[in-house]
Amino acid sequence: MEFKTVLFYVFAVLVVIAAVRVITARNPVHAALFLVLSFFSAAGLWMLLKAEFLAIVLVLVYVGAVMVLFLFVVMMLDINMDKLREGFWGYFPLAATIGVIIVLEMAAVLLNSFWVYESQVPAVSDTLGQTKPLGKLIFTEYVYAFEIAAVILLVAIVAAVALTLRKRKDSKYFDPAQAVKVKASDRVRLVSMKAESTRNAPAAAAAAADKPAAGQQS
Repeated sequence: MEFKTVLFYVFAVLVVIAAVRVITARNPVHAALFLVLSFFSAAGLWMLLKAEFLAIVLVLVYVGAVMVLFLFVVMMLDINMDKLREGFWGYFPLAATIGVIIVLEMAAVLLNSFWVYESQVPAVSDTLGQTKPLGKLIFTEYVYAFEIAAVILLVAIVAAVALTLRKRKDSKYFDPAQAVKVKASDRVRLVSMKAESTRNAPAAAAAAADKPAAGQQS
């Protein structure tokens, strides 16, 4: 068995295990981290297929930007997982039906490739998966789709920043503008107090304790 074949099976097993853990992990942060692992493993598969551009985009865009954004959003929203799990069995039939349909569609595509035998496989271009031809296509034929995707990512970033600036009762709000305007006189105040001797302190405390008692007797 070749080394590339061994790497393919290793990356494939990691992708399957990480994908299963994404939907079975109880902690949403752990699920997001398993999704990062699945992205890295899928990038390894793209590298084995000599699609360097797709592998780099998967790591830089999805792992370096989108998943980091997901982690910040999950941590900031403070999701109550107990309430989310209450309606799990109510949505389970619909989710199971959609999952079965997806499995059947994928099985139909895979079985069709096994049943239909092509004697001559079409030749693949040497520039497939390279950065230069893909860049020309993105900035010529697909420039509008590229710009729309950029705007969507920008809106997601603005929404994440807006979520951090909201005021909640269980969080301390910090205003940087007010912190910059603070002066030394606002933080420290000198108070002049009259000095008293500590020798008569026990007697004064005893007299203060006797006053309520005397009032009760009267």
